[in-house]
Amino acid sequence: MTTKRSAVLFAADTDASGRRALARAAAKGELVRLTAGVYTTEVADPEGAVRRHLWRILAHEIPGAVITDRSIADGGIGSDGVVFLSVPNRSRPLTLPGMRVLPRRGPGPVEGDMALPDGLWIAGEARALLDNLAITRPSAEGAARVLNRGAIEERLDQICAHRGPDGLNRVRDQAGAIASALGRSRELSILNTLVGAVLNTRPGAALTSPQLQARAAGTPFDSRRIAVFERLAQALGDLAPAPLPAMPVDQDRRSTLPFYEAYFSNYIEGTEFTVDEAAAIVFDGMVPDNRPADAHDILGTYRLTSSIADMSRVPRGGTDLVDLLKERHAVLLGGRPEAGPGRFKRTPNRAGSTQFVAPEDVAGTLLRGFEAAGDLIDPFARAVFMMFLVSEVHPFADGNGRIARIFMNAELVTASQVRIVIPTVYRENYLAGLRAATHTAGDASLIAVLSFAQRWTARVDWSTRTTAEADLLRTHALRDAREAEEAGVRLTLP
Repeated sequence: MTTKRSAVLFAADTDASGRRALARAAAKGELVRLTAGVYTTEVADPEGAVRRHLWRILAHEIPGAVITDRSIADGGIGSDGVVFLSVPNRSRPLTLPGMRVLPRRGPGPVEGDMALPDGLWIAGEARALLDNLAITRPSAEGAARVLNRGAIEERLDQICAHRGPDGLNRVRDQAGAIASALGRSRELSILNTLVGAVLNTRPGAALTSPQLQARAAGTPFDSRRIAVFERLAQALGDLAPAPLPAMPVDQDRRSTLPFYEAYFSNYIEGTEFTVDEAAAIVFDGMVPDNRPADAHDILGTYRLTSSIADMSRVPRGGTDLVDLLKERHAVLLGGRPEAGPGRFKRTPNRAGSTQFVAPEDVAGTLLRGFEAAGDLIDPFARAVFMMFLVSEVHPFADGNGRIARIFMNAELVTASQVRIVIPTVYRENYLAGLRAATHTAGDASLIAVLSFAQRWTARVDWSTRTTAEADLLRTHALRDAREAEEAGVRLTLP
């Protein structure tokens, strides 16, 4: 029976004969020397071996060390090729293939630090904040040892966003308990000032990051979402305009369009009626006794989509956006008082793997997000952006998708462009486009989905229910999305 050889070998763990054997194996190319007394059997990829076995190497060569300072930002793995340590008895660097380990003389583990295998440690949250608030000189290689102030403030913002003021105070208390052992009384004072500014118990002048300044001012925002909105705005700004004007001469061909827009927008969200049932609700006032709230959803949506006056209103600023969102939502869900019509959500919401903006960050994210669209002029580009902004923030407990599409089409109606309708069969394409933009920077997918939907909308004859439904049947628009996918059926142009 043979024993599998370890990928990393240490000369200190063997006798003189073993050390000579390691040196001979390295000379023959059977091992690679990583640093004095440390070898690897992974001769084809020594840098990879260092990264795969980094913690074991560090624990052996610098026992009792604490990974801290800037290295906590990447979980201590040295993604930039540098690892910073605090250790009581060493300041000499350790050079490894693809990695530079820079110890400094400092305290070993304290309360809150997390143990790693073989006696290595990584700084806990409170210690990491204190260590990174220290004033330090760059290393001999020029690498900054600590995070910049903006990164620290972003971390405080994240703590407050996810755990609230009480969670932020707990971290401050933990820092206070260990500051003396770390020799970080000055850094604790800075941390107290920052936290106090966030919680409005001290002046906010010490804050430098936009995130924390906004939180201290009472309008916190989701910085990750803002980056997504800025990226989408850039992609949309790079598009060549391809206008689809809604010509006045074709007005009769759009007579029933607001009805079908309302019908499909509700169907996508699970408010499912047949077209005849929806028409009876909208045009004949026949509200089903067993589904009055669903019927009011259809009616509320139609009141908005059919009002040229309302659909010709677009927000001119972030505050205008917030006010118009609440106003339209109050109309949309006026038949559902339990859904808080006209009121932003009070509890978090999600869809599948997408966690939407936290309730306390909704207003600030809308205000900041609207600013990202400032340079967009093309109506289609603004329509896509406004839809995604509202959908991604998800500001309400219910009705977010419908409101998002109303804001999208308001941009088009105001510019006398063809609206965008998402028919039932196209639901999965639409949702996939949203997910792509949210999770994988797939802005092009979302843009392509909405562009095709607009061209489809432009070519349907919406003159009467008869002409419209003939086109809907020919283009498979009324097919269930999942059943159509299984059957290989796609939305086609009339």
